[in-house]
Amino acid sequence: MIFLDKKEGYEEVMYKLCIFDLDGTLTDTLESLTFSVNETLRAMGLSRISQERCREFVGNGARVLIEKSLLEAGETDLSRIEEAMQIYGRIFDENCTYHVVPYEGIPGMLEAMKRRGLRLAVLSNKPHCQAVHVVETIFGKDMFCHIQGQQSGIPRKPDPEAALQIADKCGSLPEETIYIGDSEVDIATGMAAHMRTIGVTWGFRSRAVLEEAGARDLAGSPEEVMKLIKE
Repeated sequence: MIFLDKKEGYEEVMYKLCIFDLDGTLTDTLESLTFSVNETLRAMGLSRISQERCREFVGNGARVLIEKSLLEAGETDLSRIEEAMQIYGRIFDENCTYHVVPYEGIPGMLEAMKRRGLRLAVLSNKPHCQAVHVVETIFGKDMFCHIQGQQSGIPRKPDPEAALQIADKCGSLPEETIYIGDSEVDIATGMAAHMRTIGVTWGFRSRAVLEEAGARDLAGSPEEVMKLIKE
């Protein structure tokens, strides 16, 4: 069984694939990110940032996260960005699964989707090796047909290129694909790829931020995600 979308405003379509963001969507990684950022700042002799500030900084890849963290710590000219990236890369590689857990209801939702014939994939702005490590550690190696993090030569989200490549590799047209994420970056990605886009409100951004980004469908729980794509 594959979901048919008959919601008002969408043409009837048979979905084949669901692409998920990772941080803030499938897994609560905020503690691991905050820990790695603060260990980086400590190694550089700089002050820590709060977890809430880290929450605001994530979503656009590691470099943007570190740039914003350095600015928050008082490094206004970013002259030490390359040093920081080298340190962060080492620390985060060692701690990318630090206290990482799936959000409540996520494993059951993924299993339900697979039982109904949907293929599943992950697209993250997290560095590729760490993205794969986190996903396979938390969900195993057989849950997703494709896992992709940020890689050289492929534009990061919100550019739709990676999402479109994943759909093609998984045998799904954009209109047969659902994109699910928790940030304004994800909403922009899914919309630019012309995929059915669902914003989730349990992650790193508020409902208001997602609505401002243009989200048409919002879900406050995995159960609500299932209801949206079965309507």
